[in-house]
Amino acid sequence: MRGMMKSTLVVLFLICGLAHAQVIKSFEGIDASQVGSPKNDVDPNGAVGTLQYMEWTNVYFQAYDKLSPHAAVWSAPQPGTLPFQTNNMQNCTSVGGDGIVTFDHLASRWIIAVRSNPGTNSYYYCVAISNTDDLRSSSLSWYTYQFPLNPVLGANSQGHVYWPDWPRWGTWSDAYYVNFDLNDVDRSYLAIGVVVCALDRTNMLAGLPPNPMQCFSDPNPIPAHGSLYLRHSLIPGDIEGVVAPPAGRDEYLVSLQNPPFDGKTTTAHTINLWDFHIDWANPSNSTFTNSALAVTPYIQGCYDLAFPPYTICVPEASTIQTHNPIDSVGDRLMPRFAYRNFGTYESFLVSHTVQLTASNQRTGIRWYELRGSGTPAIYQSGTINPKTYFKLYRFMPSMAQDKDGNAAVGYSVSSSLTHPGIRASWWNLPNHTAPVEKGIQGGGGDEENAKNWGDYTSMTVDPVDDCTFWYVNQYFAQNETGNQINWNTRIANFKVPSCR
Repeated sequence: MRGMMKSTLVVLFLICGLAHAQVIKSFEGIDASQVGSPKNDVDPNGAVGTLQYMEWTNVYFQAYDKLSPHAAVWSAPQPGTLPFQTNNMQNCTSVGGDGIVTFDHLASRWIIAVRSNPGTNSYYYCVAISNTDDLRSSSLSWYTYQFPLNPVLGANSQGHVYWPDWPRWGTWSDAYYVNFDLNDVDRSYLAIGVVVCALDRTNMLAGLPPNPMQCFSDPNPIPAHGSLYLRHSLIPGDIEGVVAPPAGRDEYLVSLQNPPFDGKTTTAHTINLWDFHIDWANPSNSTFTNSALAVTPYIQGCYDLAFPPYTICVPEASTIQTHNPIDSVGDRLMPRFAYRNFGTYESFLVSHTVQLTASNQRTGIRWYELRGSGTPAIYQSGTINPKTYFKLYRFMPSMAQDKDGNAAVGYSVSSSLTHPGIRASWWNLPNHTAPVEKGIQGGGGDEENAKNWGDYTSMTVDPVDDCTFWYVNQYFAQNETGNQINWNTRIANFKVPSCR
């Protein structure tokens, strides 16, 4: 298995008028064998910086040189608590899942953000910001922050604080933004609402005490006994490239609008757009508003009329024997909500898993581009469903675009005849070209002892050439059975040949 550490080159040909050679390079990322007490919920994500690529899996991080042979920066993956323990952040010594690694393109800094649960009924959000873009620097250190969440999360009728699930991060010029789903721990972690917070990016980048975070909830006020919330899992806009949004530009977030939980409706036809206006000088002027965007009707991936949050239907090659499908996480949009300022227009991209037909649960990838100098609106959309691989389920996507408007989306694939693997598609947004799908990593086994399939992946773009896409996802080199946990992750990079 470790022999897979060697980079592999897969030469691919793009058919778009003329044939151009495209090379997808990939190498092994963090594997379960490298970390202590690995979990089934892998949550593979990462980002590319100026010199390295950094990856997170629950609950460890590792960085790799961008240039081949992609040597690891540290001798072993580092525990997610390390930056906080080093700085004596006592409330960040018990970090849990849903960690995020990202690179602030405008400031050239690394960020690690993760939820912490230091005691019963107690929650913090822990953020570490590097003092340099070079993770090999002898002077590398981290500015660390522990934000108490209890005051903004609300509590149920038993007095138990709502669980801050699935935090999503966005870098904007005026703040860092993060969303938390509010889950009721006494009702099988039922999602009853969301809280979105703005963090003081300016002071945090300087290592200074931040202004108090500003937060809004939906519903407002947070109920003590909420019903199933149908527009959860907001994703904040996240800047790609080095051109900042126009001065004063509000942050935007998006989420799915799940259909009414009435036992019969499966199709939705809108997504939610959220406008977060922040005023650090006068917080009473800050606002958080919601509107709906009409989109091509869709059925969420693996939608279950009996319980919409149950999105488990993706088959593996072992499904016939073990009846163990895996989770598409099809009840939400998937990060990132990638923003790019082209000067003449602004573009946001996001994607999610959809059911391809009403009569068959097979899934594909729906994507949207939003544009607009004011409130962004749907500009174009499409669905990834190559007919050459018609039996595959495609799920768990992440999307970004380069400086030329080439979009790329990476995702997992699986079927009853195919072990879960990793693929990507790319196309040109301004020219409306057809997506071209290519393989990244074939799977060698199935996850037979759990239904988890991570919670998200990440596609990012190199801030140096602004062309090269970097993507990370999970797979299995061999079957995982019994009490074994033996997942693998793979990091790939490629660029569209026309991008220079």
